[in-house]
Amino acid sequence: MSVHRDPFTYASVSRRRRAASLLLVLAAAGLLSACVTRETVVVREPVATHAVVVRHMPAAVHEDRGLQPGSGYGWVSGHWKWEGNDWAWIHGQWVRQAVPPMPTVIVEQITIAPSPQHFWVPGHWVWRFDGGNSWIWVAGAWHR
Repeated sequence: MSVHRDPFTYASVSRRRRAASLLLVLAAAGLLSACVTRETVVVREPVATHAVVVRHMPAAVHEDRGLQPGSGYGWVSGHWKWEGNDWAWIHGQWVRQAVPPMPTVIVEQITIAPSPQHFWVPGHWVWRFDGGNSWIWVAGAWHR
């Protein structure tokens, strides 16, 4: 017994299979080509890190206030102030006004040093004797 095949139907199925296989190959090639990047990738060596140098203020100096010169005077306690390239002690003194206590220190985030030669000077409170007559915050900064 022989199997009779319709040549039109057999060719049609064969073409459909080849077309499906071709589409499958083209789809796979398209997916694989999506994985190819045409961008340049730059790998940078890690930057050599260096220790952050912080120039903390020295401990407070004990000062004798002496007697209050009169009513209406307030005591500005001695404190450290960054001047030029080092800490300078500002002596306490009586002023003719009420003086609030020095506020608490503000915690600051140390940023990245501009260079290995720089050091960080923390922020600190100073009394303005030049007419401001109040505590002002001097923000921390990098110095060299």
